[in-house]
Amino acid sequence: MPHTTLNQTPRGSRLHIALFGRRNSGKSSLINALTNQKIAIVSDIPGTTTDPVYKSMEILPIGPVVLIDTAGIDDVGQLGSLRIEKAYAVLAKADLLLLVIDPAAGTGAHEEDVIKRAKENNVPVIAALNKIDLHPETSIEALSSRLNVPVVPVSALTRQGIEELKMVMINHAPKDWVAPTILGDLIAPGDTVVLVTPIDLAAPKGRLILPQVQTIRDILDNDAIALVVKEGELRAALGGLKNKPRLVVTDSQAFLKVAAETPNDVPMTSFSILFARYKGNLVTLVEGTKAVKNLVPGDKVLIAEACTHHRVEDDIGTVKIPRWLRQVVGGPLDLKWVSGHELPPDVKDYKLIIHCGACMINRKEMLHRLMTARKAGVPIVNYGVMIAYVLGILKRALAVFPETAGSLRT
Repeated sequence: MPHTTLNQTPRGSRLHIALFGRRNSGKSSLINALTNQKIAIVSDIPGTTTDPVYKSMEILPIGPVVLIDTAGIDDVGQLGSLRIEKAYAVLAKADLLLLVIDPAAGTGAHEEDVIKRAKENNVPVIAALNKIDLHPETSIEALSSRLNVPVVPVSALTRQGIEELKMVMINHAPKDWVAPTILGDLIAPGDTVVLVTPIDLAAPKGRLILPQVQTIRDILDNDAIALVVKEGELRAALGGLKNKPRLVVTDSQAFLKVAAETPNDVPMTSFSILFARYKGNLVTLVEGTKAVKNLVPGDKVLIAEACTHHRVEDDIGTVKIPRWLRQVVGGPLDLKWVSGHELPPDVKDYKLIIHCGACMINRKEMLHRLMTARKAGVPIVNYGVMIAYVLGILKRALAVFPETAGSLRT
């Protein structure tokens, strides 16, 4: 049974980001700043990078990416021309291009040629104006107008502007950029997956909710078997199986009952946790649970939902989550609810953001929200992750996702 961690995500399923720029513009330094790791060789000697170098990495909260470091576009000589052509061949597989500019070198025909060729290949271009700590006088507006691409001032050395650059990268990524599967990497053909789907007042009449339908389809697409039951039939369903299921997935509201009735040697998680990974970045959202234990009565907490829906008597966002939080914190919190396409402008004033499962928005929009929270310095968690945490079963619910192991350590 294959397990895919973030470092094992197939290259074809990752966002491909090509870095272009003149020699010594700081492309390798920018890679190190984006990943917060020293993975690229940095040197003052021009031409350190020759052939394109592919690095499969994780950029929080964007997720798994391939960073393609290319030779300097101002390389010289016959070999230099060959290196430049190899760099331009990268455009056939790039989803996004970062044009790294050194203010001291300026811009000219080299940069204009990169932008022209990128547009011919339908590759979005973002200019990263590097070394801004040394050249704060550079006019961003004038440069953006001249190149006709967005320009983000950064310093790979001091990390100034790196989070802003990530936000722009998310906004300019291809619209169809999504995670490749909801749970297909967790199962194998022929596996049985048990889905626990309570039918309550929140479920649309005659239909299942969208995450449940999409998960069923993903199971079928991966040639596995979906067994769908209500929470009251789980014990009988498990007892009737000849072989143990590969995975049990439950609605978060039935977590405790499902955890109690699912054998410990059978992996268990929730639809909301699956979608935390599918629509956003699971590691970032798990990190957000660390803020819950630090809350004190009176702290401001934002509960954000991506869409409006009919509130029921025991609504998850307005009733159950506030009740669980009061029990954990030991008193009432200053709660605010928002729904719709944007987080409020005062997001920095909150101690924590609790977000819905994001089933009605795309991955780019959810990542944009994660970046908004990150830029404001506010932890963010989603419904399923937080519910598992306050119920004391988060470790079990995440056991099937080995990439989250480090996030559980406080």
